[in-house]
Amino acid sequence: MPNPPVVSETDRRRVVFATVVGTTIEWYDYFVYAGAAGLVFGKLFFQPAGDSIATLLSFLTVGISFLFRPLGAFLAGHFGDKYGRRVILMVTLVAMGAATTLIGLLPTYATIGIAAPVALILLRILQGVSAGGEWGGAVLLAVEHAPAGKRGVFGAAPQVGVPLGLLLASGVLALMTVIAPGDAFLEWGWRVPFLLSIVLIVIGHYIRRRVEESPVFVELAERSERATMPVLELFRRHGLLVLVAALVFAGNNAVGYLTTGGYIQNYATDVHGPVGLDRGPVLWAVAGSAVTWLLCTWLGAALSDRIGRRTTYLIGWVLVLAALIPLFPLVDTGNPWLLCGGLALLTVGLGFTYGPQAALYAELFPASVRFSGVAVSYALGAILGGAFAPTIATALVRATGTTTSVVLYLGGFVLLSLVATAVLRDRSGIPLGPDHEAAQAISPIRGMTRV
Repeated sequence: MPNPPVVSETDRRRVVFATVVGTTIEWYDYFVYAGAAGLVFGKLFFQPAGDSIATLLSFLTVGISFLFRPLGAFLAGHFGDKYGRRVILMVTLVAMGAATTLIGLLPTYATIGIAAPVALILLRILQGVSAGGEWGGAVLLAVEHAPAGKRGVFGAAPQVGVPLGLLLASGVLALMTVIAPGDAFLEWGWRVPFLLSIVLIVIGHYIRRRVEESPVFVELAERSERATMPVLELFRRHGLLVLVAALVFAGNNAVGYLTTGGYIQNYATDVHGPVGLDRGPVLWAVAGSAVTWLLCTWLGAALSDRIGRRTTYLIGWVLVLAALIPLFPLVDTGNPWLLCGGLALLTVGLGFTYGPQAALYAELFPASVRFSGVAVSYALGAILGGAFAPTIATALVRATGTTTSVVLYLGGFVLLSLVATAVLRDRSGIPLGPDHEAAQAISPIRGMTRV
């Protein structure tokens, strides 16, 4: 029987650095699109539909990409469980960067007509496929390199790529509103953050090339225990677990996309709305809240190594519910500082329910189908929670005339995720290697003995 690969501290540090950098770049690309969708895409690509419908269509393109995340997850899970985590991460990084750069070069509706929104949607779909495959690979590369008692902290490395990507995307967009104010931002300023992606992708590709493959996958390969059809095996044996895991993520994604999906940016800058702020202050407020999200993601991950993933999550859900109540009253003041404060309060709970997620998901699934299980659960949770959250929020406010409907909608998702979390056993620290598949096969769902 082969011995498990030995992982040096140097390898671990390199993996942490590479996953932080790589996922930050991926999510920068993703959030630049979401920010631009809330600020300018309605005017540039969907204007013939009228202002209100153009905004809805713009947000729909944000949601469409989520529908293709499962495709990316299926492909990445299948090939990642067969050929390794590292190669998938190289492919997803390049695909995301290529799509983002091409969006920055797209002519608008005024130039090429209906071909402009069609091309925009196709490139957004490519972003969705890439995002669907990226997260699972980055998570497993980090967690499977980690010591058992530090999986939460190591797993937070790809998680902080989300707030870092949001911070970078919002910061660059805000900077461009200063460099290219007013109509100049509509004419060319919005393109610069997209074109910047090509530089970031080159850097990320270089860093990821230097990372070693996951020791768990290396051991699987040496034992010839890789699943032949991992996705089919996943749904045959772990279908209910995939659904529960997806529901755990749905609440975080629904609330998180209130900010990252462009809704708050649009709501706070709409000249016909109750706030009517300029783009710059709103983008800086979102960037500021990304800092608290980043810090609380690390804190939540570290806490989960001490008190368990499940307990940390349950605390986080309560914090999210509490923060939803004052959110819109603070936003509606029109004060950028209070806007930032409201979003920052929200990100405390978001960090507690996102930081431990990498370790939680990795500990739910057996080694032979882990990439597929992690990637597919994440993609389905994103569809259920965040795919059309900005679109639904916009429609709810139009239909009811009040943001209370949005709070109730998001609160319902959070309660659903809280229940899904409560039915799971805490498996913090469970062995992850292929020689422990029997222990991993004990169902993580309370009341069930075997998966």
